[in-house]
Amino acid sequence: MISPKIATSLNQQVQLEAESSQIYLAMASWAEVEGYNGIADFLFKHSDEERIHMLKLIKFINERGGHGIIPALPQPAQKYKGIRPLFEQVLNHEIHVSEEINKLVDICLKEKDYTTHNFLQWYVSEQIEEEALARRVIDKLKLIGDDKGGLYLFDRDIVTIEVSLKSEKGGRG
Repeated sequence: MISPKIATSLNQQVQLEAESSQIYLAMASWAEVEGYNGIADFLFKHSDEERIHMLKLIKFINERGGHGIIPALPQPAQKYKGIRPLFEQVLNHEIHVSEEINKLVDICLKEKDYTTHNFLQWYVSEQIEEEALARRVIDKLKLIGDDKGGLYLFDRDIVTIEVSLKSEKGGRG
C-alpha cells in the first residue's frame, strides 16, 4: 500500500509529466506552422513520450492502492523566439523534471518505500537521456549559428541526433 505522502508526491509528478507533454505539443505545433516539419515531428514524438511517462505513473499509483489524479493544465506558450531558444527551454525544463524526480527519490528513501524507489529508477535513467539529447541538439544549433542552410539540414536530420545518442547508449529508450 502506498502512503498518502508518496501518492501526493507521485501525483505532483503526474502533473509535471502532463505539463511536459502539453509544452512539447505546443512547441511542435508552433514549429510545424513555422515550416520546421522535422523539428515538429521530433517534438510531437516527445510530447507522446511524456504522456506515456504520465500514464506509467498513474498506473503505478493505482496498482499500489492510491488514486492517480488527472490534473487540470495551464495553457503553454503559443509562440517561441526561434529554434535555439525553444530547445534551450526544453533543456531547462528537462533539468527541472530531473530535479523533481530526484526529490521524489529522496522522499521514497526517507519513507523507506523501496518499491516506489525502485520504480523511479527508470525515470532517473530516462532523465539522463533526455538532458543529454537536449544538450546535443543545442550543441548542433550552436554550430549552425544563423546559417539558414544549416538550419534547413538540421530540421531535416534532427531524428538522426536522437538515433545516434540512443545507439551510443546501447539502444535504450
